[in-house]
Amino acid sequence: MENDIKDDMTLTNRQGHPISDNQNIRTIGSRGPSTLENYHFIEKISHFDRERIPERVVHARGAGAHGYFEAYGKVGDEAVSKYTRAKLFQEEGKQTPVFVRFSTVVHGGHSPETLRDPRGFAVKFYTEDGNWDLVGNNLKIFFIRDPLKFPDMVHSFKPDPVTNLSDPERMFDFLSGTPEATHMVTFLFSPWGIPANYRQMQGSGVNTYKWVNKDGEAMLVKYHWEPLKHGIKNLRQNEADAIQGMNTSHATQDLYEAIERGDYPEWELSVQLMTDDEHTELDYDPLDPTKLWDQAQFPFLPVGKMVLDRNPENYFAEVEQAAFGTGVLVDGLDFSDDKLLQGRTFSYSDTQRYRVGTNYLQLPINAPNAPVATNQRDGQMTLMVDSAHGQSPHVNYEPSTLGGLKEAPPEGKEHQPAYDAKLVRQKLERPNDFKQAGETFRQFEDWERDELIHNLVDALKVCAPQIQETMVGYFTQADADYGKRVADGLAKASVDTSHIASVSLREGAEMAEHSGQKTDGY
Repeated sequence: MENDIKDDMTLTNRQGHPISDNQNIRTIGSRGPSTLENYHFIEKISHFDRERIPERVVHARGAGAHGYFEAYGKVGDEAVSKYTRAKLFQEEGKQTPVFVRFSTVVHGGHSPETLRDPRGFAVKFYTEDGNWDLVGNNLKIFFIRDPLKFPDMVHSFKPDPVTNLSDPERMFDFLSGTPEATHMVTFLFSPWGIPANYRQMQGSGVNTYKWVNKDGEAMLVKYHWEPLKHGIKNLRQNEADAIQGMNTSHATQDLYEAIERGDYPEWELSVQLMTDDEHTELDYDPLDPTKLWDQAQFPFLPVGKMVLDRNPENYFAEVEQAAFGTGVLVDGLDFSDDKLLQGRTFSYSDTQRYRVGTNYLQLPINAPNAPVATNQRDGQMTLMVDSAHGQSPHVNYEPSTLGGLKEAPPEGKEHQPAYDAKLVRQKLERPNDFKQAGETFRQFEDWERDELIHNLVDALKVCAPQIQETMVGYFTQADADYGKRVADGLAKASVDTSHIASVSLREGAEMAEHSGQKTDGY
């Protein structure tokens, strides 16, 4: 019999029981003690106690939206099939549903969106061949090239484990021992370190991937999202400070309201392609994520555009539980030997299993639109059995002759890179840690250089002298004027380095101490 309760607005508990009193727990008399069999209360409060899953260690503060990706069917002026057999790119006008999550990186889930920080730009494509996750940032490079350094990097950027205060000395202590970060530091402390909002922000896959065609031939590829409607806009530090005083969620609000009013954000996806070899003619290794590929040599080739046209119905179910991984690729896409990519590919999926649960891929926001049939079973919060129509429920293994799953036929020749080298622990042979940082500095506009120097001096002036000297040395190797301007700024700065955390934070604490009015207790 049809349950009429499902068709009205009657409140129920999770067992489907109608709730006739949601205001009062059961007590012995109106003032007496409560009893243990307060089932509705115990179920309600125990669920409430568990409403927060572990916060992301990085990218905790986020916003998201649904939309679609529309392929051009070409890469530049050539047929895309020449370079990749990935189905979502092949036909002009072909649309693939997407979900995008934007984020800040270092700070917590309710931190201001005006803080200086890289922004995450993660796209989940729900393709006919299953999901593809393109997980990147707004900036096109990164601080490090080896994943072994990632936990230390994040620890140094996070608040001090004793004081729980952000402290730039910790960050620059790490960065002074990491010369390859100089290029990223140059971007981060310029206005590019604070995008005005998510709609006017670039995106990049950061790492180098591969495209594979039907013959198994591969090309190295980098992905870039460029905003189509309103251009790119970044903030000065004083502008960010003023916004933060009024709204700590300005970027989330901007994205949500733009979509609600029908001003749908759009980005064009372009790729850079490079043959899959060492490229000894370059003064850097193309697999190095601290480097940009020169657009004059490797131009941006448009392959499609993305439109975000629908807001989430529930922030937690969609934005918070959305789980991405760099290893989530479809046929025609592949990994390169980028060390950082190799490390991310394990770490991302591993953290989702810890954070959301072993069956996180059964949640609607993460589940592919393509059919799913696996022999994986059980685990916490199993929603369903991922079995195929006609599969024997007795067979959860492969191979089998008793009604089990079968391997899929290949879509094309497998890409088989060849290797002949010793197993070693060593950095890339062409680190060239400072050249591109200098080029980026010189390409900045005057106001961007001024802002960069001001922000670096403000952060470095609380650091120990040896850290200042090392960082100035890095900036000087990048560009002589760059290093001189930072050194001159530090020489003019006067600060008591016994203070914990940055000068601006210390000034804020002192302002609070001397503001307000005393009052009697009550």
